[in-house]
Amino acid sequence: KQWYQRRVAITAGGIAVDHRRKNRSQESLQANVLRLKEYKSRLILFPRKAAKPKKGDSTQAEIDVATQLTGPVLPIVQQYADTTARVITDEEKKASAFQTMRMYKANVRLVGIREKRAKEAAEDDGLGSKKKAAKAKKAKK
Repeated sequence: KQWYQRRVAITAGGIAVDHRRKNRSQESLQANVLRLKEYKSRLILFPRKAAKPKKGDSTQAEIDVATQLTGPVLPIVQQYADTTARVITDEEKKASAFQTMRMYKANVRLVGIREKRAKEAAEDDGLGSKKKAAKAKKAKK
């Protein structure tokens, strides 16, 4: 579908296309294809030589009716979902986005050290850290 969009855009007469861009959203791709088809249906291509019109050029009747458009020709109309207002709950008022993000980052950062400490605690059989266990052994001697 993207190749169709590029080809139609190039041959439709003066539409700039960025070949590096990839449209991964099926909905926006479909909207762009429909917009290009509508544009192309309204487009009137004048032949370079009036005596020798080529395939794809407009007929003489269409050319006679043609007028120059000013302003936005085909404006893009965004469709937004209707949202309704609601009261903010006490739980939402108490929550802090900054604190939540900070705790999440800290948890991600400290995963390794926490796993290491849990592993050491499991190996020590509840005696505490290895250093404390070593000090206890020295004290007994």
